[in-house]
Amino acid sequence: MSDDPIFRPNPFLQTGLSVRIMDLSGANGSEPVETVTGFRTLEHANAFARRYVRDSLERSRTAGMTPDEVIASWFAFGEDAEVQGAGEQAWASATELADFAAQPVRDAEDRNWRALDPRRDEEDGEEEEA
Repeated sequence: MSDDPIFRPNPFLQTGLSVRIMDLSGANGSEPVETVTGFRTLEHANAFARRYVRDSLERSRTAGMTPDEVIASWFAFGEDAEVQGAGEQAWASATELADFAAQPVRDAEDRNWRALDPRRDEEDGEEEEA
């Protein structure tokens, strides 16, 4: 990983950070679709969750939708991301959802959660071993 501070481990942070991906359509009930682990810092987990939700919301948007329609579409078909293990410092979609719906994403990087996915590190390691 790069020298970006969001990847620098914080020895004072509790371990066990994860992000639960929740299907808002209810297809999984209250169970997550998946739980992503391997985050090095709280900032890393929060940035991943934020971008994941932003991407999900943008995939719910079609031309001409009002912000309320975007939110309704996201709640019907989208996915939420919940940071676990960080208490009150965890990012939550509710804090930015209205802003996301009101302003379509301008920078594709704002929705590129794949670049922050800790599972990429695992896959890179497996490729190096092969």
